[in-house]
Amino acid sequence: MTSTENAGLAIAGQDLDFLRLAISLSHQVKADGRHPFGAVVVDEHGTVVSSKGNNSMPPEGDPTQHAELRAAAEAFRRLSPEQLSKSTLYSSAEPCAMCAGAVYWTGIGRVVYGLSEESLLAITGDNPENPTLALPCREVFSRGQRQISVVGPLLEDEAAAPHRGFWQ
Repeated sequence: MTSTENAGLAIAGQDLDFLRLAISLSHQVKADGRHPFGAVVVDEHGTVVSSKGNNSMPPEGDPTQHAELRAAAEAFRRLSPEQLSKSTLYSSAEPCAMCAGAVYWTGIGRVVYGLSEESLLAITGDNPENPTLALPCREVFSRGQRQISVVGPLLEDEAAAPHRGFWQ
């Protein structure tokens, strides 16, 4: 079964710095006209392995090109299964069900996220470009056989900033 952690527990010294890096990436992606999401995969030694922004822009874009999925896929190509299990994905927002699946299947062992899915939905409303699923990543991970540690939401005000005004 999957182990999870509460937001106040198991936060490493660098977690907030790496989370802020993912949030910064979401600002950059927004400036480029994309949906404002960013994700970073960091190995057990604190080295950034992958840093990606959202590259999906419905209706003409590829809706599978979420930041978390892109970062996880690149990390998978660069690291061994053992290294992935000791790595952390930092995401500006809680991974959706698709991205949580990518984290699970690539074998990344830990997730730290900023904006919760619930808070994101409050900002995006019923915008057709972001039809959120009310399925927390912890729930997705709890159905698997690998242990994935989850910390979040953290820094929600900072993580929400690039979304304000974007979804109107």
